Amino acid sequence: MKPYLTGHYTPHVDEITAHGLVVEGHLPPELSGRLIRNGHNPKPGVTPTHWFKGSGMVHGIRLREGRAEWYRNRWVRTPALDGAPYMTEKGPDLTASTAGTHVIEHAGRLLALCESNLPFELTPELETVGAYDFDGKLTNVMTAHPKQDPVTGELHFFSSSPFPPYLTYHIASEKGELLYSEEVPHASASLKHDFAITERHVVFVEGTVTFDHTERSGIPYAWKDEQPARIGVMPRKKSGGGSVRWFGIEPGSMLHAANAYEDDHGNIVLEGPTVDREGFRRSWNWWVGAPERGAVPNSRSYNRQWVIDLVRGTVRERIIDDLVVEFPSINEDLIGRQHRYQYAISFPDDQGVGNFGVVKYDRTTGGRQLRHVGDGQLPSEAIFVPAEGSTSETSKASKTSKASEDEGYLLTVVSDLHADASRLLVLDATDLQAAPVATVHLPRRVAAGIHGSWIPDRA
Repeated sequence: MKPYLTGHYTPHVDEITAHGLVVEGHLPPELSGRLIRNGHNPKPGVTPTHWFKGSGMVHGIRLREGRAEWYRNRWVRTPALDGAPYMTEKGPDLTASTAGTHVIEHAGRLLALCESNLPFELTPELETVGAYDFDGKLTNVMTAHPKQDPVTGELHFFSSSPFPPYLTYHIASEKGELLYSEEVPHASASLKHDFAITERHVVFVEGTVTFDHTERSGIPYAWKDEQPARIGVMPRKKSGGGSVRWFGIEPGSMLHAANAYEDDHGNIVLEGPTVDREGFRRSWNWWVGAPERGAVPNSRSYNRQWVIDLVRGTVRERIIDDLVVEFPSINEDLIGRQHRYQYAISFPDDQGVGNFGVVKYDRTTGGRQLRHVGDGQLPSEAIFVPAEGSTSETSKASKTSKASEDEGYLLTVVSDLHADASRLLVLDATDLQAAPVATVHLPRRVAAGIHGSWIPDRA
């Protein structure tokens, strides 16, 4: 049995809606909105050749006025759900998406994302509307990890392809109009899953994983030592545009960026978990279900920092911590700005020893706080929601004081194999060791997914 079809990852065979969920503790009044998560969930009888090939399924939890009003799950109804091929006689079908990686809200639209296709729009009740192409202006794919500038409201994203043009940078306005598209010079076929923005720059990462036409899993990428690892830095359009500068870094692969910013010396600081060759081999083998695989899907993934000196043209890099982590997150009011606190999901070590947990890093003191969720339990990506009246809620990014940056809550859905159930934990982000602020009991065990978003009612 493929590992992504068993245990925490066992796919759902149906869609349900449940109302009036049981809540322990007290849901804060500012938690008025929807937590929506996305992940790969093939239909019954379908065994995808790669974890990422499974069709998307979104799970939503509606919170309002201290109540958990509903839970619902829905397949993202793309042509791929019914087996439509990506490649046709006319070329790639950009609507044949799994749409199973992420889900965001921008300009009033709820979008399910998968980096190899167009996004798919959903209703507030998670029903599928259809492929969305920014009124015909987006003619290539969209990354699953766009970044919304917390000050301008602009949505920054990219299109990546194993064939030219390899990398295109896009900006959409706060109202959802595609304003700007630019091919990034001198990019390669290296896998680019995530990126980062700062106040003045956009930062791309090309790792040692690149296009490989011999890969038969349906995801045509592989580790190749001859592919140089590097970071590309390019001015944002509002800074006047300009050519990208590429900086060589140590071999590795970064799936997710925690954040990037410009420090007081004008250097760009970028952080995110990375894997080496062996870590990638173990992870990839888990994703395709090969016999020689890691015990967990993210093996030897350690948080790394790069400091890019734009004046000297150099990069300093280091491993920040020896904890195996993935799915980094921050207070999103600080996207592109210097942040103090960083969150992630911790994994058992590369031998499968230990439990999953939620970790908080204090980048000022260098300390970390770790909350294990227990044997047989797996938390989802922890999403930060500011507390009502916090400085980050009222003043936004550039004015946020570091003392108040963590005033808020972390939302994570925990799958419990022993109870065959799931619960939404609302954790106090200032102290992960404190008892949960609230626990919402869900009507079923929610399969482990990938990414999600908190969408407040004001959005």
